[in-house]
Amino acid sequence: MEQLAQYHDLLADLGVEWGLIGPREVERLWERHLDNCLAVTQDPTCLPHGASVIDVGSGAGLPGLVWAIARPDLRIVCAEPLERRVRFLRLAIDQLRVSNVEVQRARAQDVHLQADRVTARAVARTSVLLPWLAPLVTPAGKMILLKGEKARDEVAEARPWLERHRWQAHIREVGTPARTRVVIVDRSDEG
Repeated sequence: MEQLAQYHDLLADLGVEWGLIGPREVERLWERHLDNCLAVTQDPTCLPHGASVIDVGSGAGLPGLVWAIARPDLRIVCAEPLERRVRFLRLAIDQLRVSNVEVQRARAQDVHLQADRVTARAVARTSVLLPWLAPLVTPAGKMILLKGEKARDEVAEARPWLERHRWQAHIREVGTPARTRVVIVDRSDEG
């Protein structure tokens, strides 16, 4: 919890100064951002012990850096194309002494790794994310997309891609108590 509190303070200070977090978000930083990401760490379907994770469009480290702090058993790569955000991530990792996360300056299309879990939060609509993230997922892996109230509509919009590529999507509320909506996307058992 101490590292998460330090990360919170870093976001509230440098995150705002560098334009990564809006000033109005500071008051609700814990509940809307940090706790939203933490809820996923409690679900072993989303994040099994020892999993490798790629966080695409990591921004200020939500969820990748939060997951790395909360779950030292995970191996995380934060992929972020914008230099200012990459600098912030590296600074945060150094200051917080988090050893299970690395940063790559890259767009999803330029990441040449695969992981057990691939995630994105507040990056793009599901139909846009799926073709970007699918090549990064190991054969038995899953995409874990943190989504809001429009999750069901986004999954319906993505249905043609899912069916054509033989993937399936399920919407779940995770956390104790349930408080974060995720879309879990994995390969269909058929075919």
